[in-house]
Amino acid sequence: MIETQEVKESIDDFLARQAADVERVIREAAAAEITPRFRQLADGDVVQKSGPHDLVTVADRLAEEHLTRELTALLPGSVVVGEEAVHADPAVYDAIAEGAPVWIVDPVDGTRQFVHGDPGFCTLVALALDGVVLASWTYAPALDTFAAAVRGRGATLNGTRLERAGAPGPGRPLTVATSHPDFTTDDQKRSLLGLYADGFAARPCGSAGLEYLAVARGELDAVAFTWELAWDHAAGLLLVEEAGGAHLTREGVPFALTGGNALPFTAARDEDTARRVARALAEGA
Repeated sequence: MIETQEVKESIDDFLARQAADVERVIREAAAAEITPRFRQLADGDVVQKSGPHDLVTVADRLAEEHLTRELTALLPGSVVVGEEAVHADPAVYDAIAEGAPVWIVDPVDGTRQFVHGDPGFCTLVALALDGVVLASWTYAPALDTFAAAVRGRGATLNGTRLERAGAPGPGRPLTVATSHPDFTTDDQKRSLLGLYADGFAARPCGSAGLEYLAVARGELDAVAFTWELAWDHAAGLLLVEEAGGAHLTREGVPFALTGGNALPFTAARDEDTARRVARALAEGA
C-alpha cells in the first residue's frame, strides 16, 4: 500500500509538471502519422482485423508506435496498453490491473470514419494506476479539438475549463448514443431496447471518444455501450466525470476499467441522468 501511494504521488507530481509534454507528444504523433494520411490512404494502407467493421490502418500502427516510444520516455517505469499491441498479443492487456503506471492508448478512435474521410475521429490517451484513471487526453486533429482531464482537478477543452453541464431541461427526451445493434448480443439488444421508448431519443454512436466529449460538453445527455475495451472508454469516462457527469452499469454500480461489468453501461452528463439510463437498460434486460 505504501509503495502504491508513493507511485501515485510520483504520478501526481508528473502531471503537475509535465502534462503539457503529454499534450505535445499526442499532437506530434498525430501530425507525423495521422493527419498526413487523412483522405490520402492507399489501398494497401487499410486491412481488416476480425471483420469488415474492424479496420486498422498504417496510421493506427505508426501512431501507436510513436506514442508508446514517447510516453514511456516521459514517465520512466510506465507501460503502454495500446489497441494494436493487444491485437498482436492479448496478454499486454493484463497490465491495466498490475502495479505499474499504464498509458491506455487508442491511436485512431473511429478508424471507420478516418478511412472514409470523415473528420469524426480522435486519438485517446489515458494514464491509469491499479485500474483507476488519473488523467486523460482526447485529440480530434481534423476538428482542431483537444480535451484533457486530471482526476480531482477538472477538465478543459482547447485550454478552457469545461463547466458542469448540469441536468437536462425538463420535458424533453434524453439523447443517448448507443452501441449499434448489429454488434451486440441478444441480451444486450434487449437492454438497449429500453432506450427506444418514451423519454429517450437513441441513435447509433460514432467515435466513442467524441461521443464522450459531447456528453462532457452537454451536447449529448448520455452514451450506452456494450463493450469494455479500456482504450475506447478510459479517457472519456474521466473526462465526463471531471465535467460533472457519472457512469453506471445496468446494475447501478460504477463501470470498472478492469472489466467484469454488467453490460450495457452508461456515462451521462449528471448522476440523475446516469441513473435514469441505467434503470432503462436494466428494465430492457
